[in-house]
Amino acid sequence: MDKTYTSLSIAISALQKEGYTEDFNLCDDGLENKKRKTVHPANELEVVKHYRFEGMTNPADNTVLYVIETKSGEKGLLVDAYGAYSGQMPEGMVQKLKIDY
Repeated sequence: MDKTYTSLSIAISALQKEGYTEDFNLCDDGLENKKRKTVHPANELEVVKHYRFEGMTNPADNTVLYVIETKSGEKGLLVDAYGAYSGQMPEGMVQKLKIDY
């Protein structure tokens, strides 16, 4: 999965073809899969890979795409338009989504 993508939409499409079809959203307790009505705390998640995209007109317009697998077998994507540190979330989740450069 060590690939690069030229845009967020191309990355999402390619990763969905690889089986990462669930749509995760940040919530107070971790990550929520609204379709399956499940919530996963940080200790149930593995961030397999992440991709960062910058806006064409403003490099400060960052988007991060997280490729995630849960202990229960869900495979999906989390798109975070502002980075994992923008809102209030549990410390465990901040650490799980932390990107070291």
